Formats: sequence, structure tokens, C-alpha cells
Amino acid sequence: MAEVLTSDAKKAQVVDDCLVLIDQEVEDKGGISGMAIKAGYAAVKSIRPGFVKQVVTDLLPEFAKALDPVYQEAKSQSRGVSDHFTSNAGRVADGLLAITDDKAKRTKSGVVKATYERLRGTAKKNVESAVPRLGKLIEKHAG
Repeated sequence: MAEVLTSDAKKAQVVDDCLVLIDQEVEDKGGISGMAIKAGYAAVKSIRPGFVKQVVTDLLPEFAKALDPVYQEAKSQSRGVSDHFTSNAGRVADGLLAITDDKAKRTKSGVVKATYERLRGTAKKNVESAVPRLGKLIEKHAG
């Protein structure tokens, strides 16, 4: 799966679909925490044009590698990828957040670091809520 998502033939479309997924997830957030997420996302997007796309492009290989075991489980159990991801949402979120936690520690951007630290407390819940869309995205591209 990781090789398919990061292949020259698929990577650009996968990245574009990930950007749509992120925009949808941010848009769906409500309440006070939703306002904080929307403000943080706007701050990160304002760093420079194309910043979020570059981050997604750079993180895709690591994310795909982290998600591959869950994908392989779904395939070996003849389960739908999206359903299997959803029933393993906590595990998927932990895998992705381990990568972003590491990147946030090492970033030189004060805006990115401060925004990440401010939103990290609710990150697992927010990533878990995105897992059904993520599962569908992977199912679309990896089959």
C-alpha cells in the first residue's frame, strides 16, 4: 500500500485528496475547540503559499508506512479498508501523531511549533474523527 500511495503515478492525486480531507475536517469542527483549530490551520496556511501541500507531500511516505500494517490486516481479514481503519481509529491516530510529534519537536518554525503545541491536547480525538475519510481515501487509491 505504501508503495502505491507514494508512487509517481499516484502521489500527486493522493496529496490533493489529503488536502481536501484536511479542509473538510477543519470545516466540520465546531464550538470553541473548532474555532481554535480553524484559527491554527489558518495560521499554518499563511506561513507561505503551498506550505500545507508541501508538508503533506513530505509526510506522505512516513504516514503511508505507518498505516500499512493496518491496511495489510484489513486485506488479510477480507475486511473493507475503511471499516477496518474506523474500528482501529485509535491505533491509526497514534501512528500518525507519533510522526507529527517528532516533526513538531524538530521544526524551526515558531508558528508551526506553537500552533501544534496549542492543539496537540485534542489532536488524537480530531485525528480519530478523520479516520473514516482517511480509510476511504486509502481504499480509493490503494484498492
